[in-house]
Amino acid sequence: MTHVIGVDLGGTKTAAGVVAPSGEVLMSETIPTLNRDGGEAILDATAALIAGLVERAADAGISVSGVGIGSAGVIDAVAGTVVSATDAILGWAGTELVPGLSARLSLAAPSVQTVRAVNDVHAHALGEAWLGAAKGSSSSLMVAFGTGVGGSFVLDGAPVLGHRFVGGHVGHFASPHAYSDGVPLPCVCGGSGHVEAIASGPALYEAYLRFGGSAREALDTRGVFALASAAEALDGGADTGSADNPAAALCAIDVGAAAAGQAVGGLINILDPETVVISGGLADAGDLWWKPMEFALRQELLLPLASVPVVRAALGNSAAIVGAAKLVLK
Repeated sequence: MTHVIGVDLGGTKTAAGVVAPSGEVLMSETIPTLNRDGGEAILDATAALIAGLVERAADAGISVSGVGIGSAGVIDAVAGTVVSATDAILGWAGTELVPGLSARLSLAAPSVQTVRAVNDVHAHALGEAWLGAAKGSSSSLMVAFGTGVGGSFVLDGAPVLGHRFVGGHVGHFASPHAYSDGVPLPCVCGGSGHVEAIASGPALYEAYLRFGGSAREALDTRGVFALASAAEALDGGADTGSADNPAAALCAIDVGAAAAGQAVGGLINILDPETVVISGGLADAGDLWWKPMEFALRQELLLPLASVPVVRAALGNSAAIVGAAKLVLK
């Protein structure tokens, strides 16, 4: 039986796995993404990773006929090129992802006949829709809150990519929470006042500092959650204006979670998905974030949508590999 390889190509690491038609990941490997070496170097390393897995599969009596890729950046799924990308991967924009990999694999792994690619969040959502938290749903909205904010709407087993392949950039519309002293907060996209500017992990840390938190107390977003847990144990702690007070962390989480929930609630009102999946590092951080997020989400919903299921992602790190593989699995 023919198998395929799913690839999750991110800004820091690239993971790939041999995937059976059932969706089971039989073997996998991970390498660092050469995010400062340019597109051609990344293609060379990714092709070597895939070829190695094809060889391992052959040793186990498994044939591999295709490769699906979920990649960082805006991906033209027809031409297989990187339309645009952030500086998380230097020189990635303009890379001929599918043509470049196909050319390399024709020499290193000639059994691979089909290569397809989409954005990595679309691949993640497709995996959750196929075998994860939205399995069996005719439509699902997945929103991921982590280093950034991204999403995907999967309809009848296919992610909605958009006319220019920019569909799913749900972190980049206005949020009333993304202001400080009446001034819109800057967003990594170059705009301001966007959801990602208040609801991402880095934005949550910046909010903690604005509420009077001390950088020496919390060096990153995880530190903010640790401080918030301590504040909750003390029933909120003392005045948030105190530089060393962990209650500032609670305020930051509440604001970020409220912004996240309001944004997702608005998207639900627009799209009316059967199932909503929330993913990313913040979704995995526990009830400190989840409860205020879901409360804000449900406050936003139109009455006929009041009972929409809102669930945590289920597949973890394998979601994008499985979803990418689904692109080429029959």
